[in-house]
Amino acid sequence: MAKVTLVFAVLLIVLGLAGFFGTGSAHPTALIPAWIGLALGLFGALAISPDEKRRKLFMHINVTIALLGAIGAGAELIRSSHANLVAHRAPNLWAMYSKFTLEMLLFLYVLLCVRSFINARRSGKV
Repeated sequence: MAKVTLVFAVLLIVLGLAGFFGTGSAHPTALIPAWIGLALGLFGALAISPDEKRRKLFMHINVTIALLGAIGAGAELIRSSHANLVAHRAPNLWAMYSKFTLEMLLFLYVLLCVRSFINARRSGKV
């Protein structure tokens, strides 16, 4: 699962950079997915270890980061959509697509991690 984490980290970094440069480098908050990706990448690299306790620790840190990020991205997506509706203005499509993609990537990652944790528990590796 640590190698899958590195794939998601790269996807999040690319998403953050695309959002930042897609908005003309005007909005530094567009880099939030990249920062989440860097954190997942760092702890994912640390999770590639033969030591089971170390691997479990860093994978649990990763799933916690991803879960908090998914909750935050979902809340921000709802908040910004509501604000645009109330103000009768068109949403910034780069921002909306970026938030939605961040939400879906992190949600999928959390689901994969939970499934992996359940499978490990059932197989008796824990």
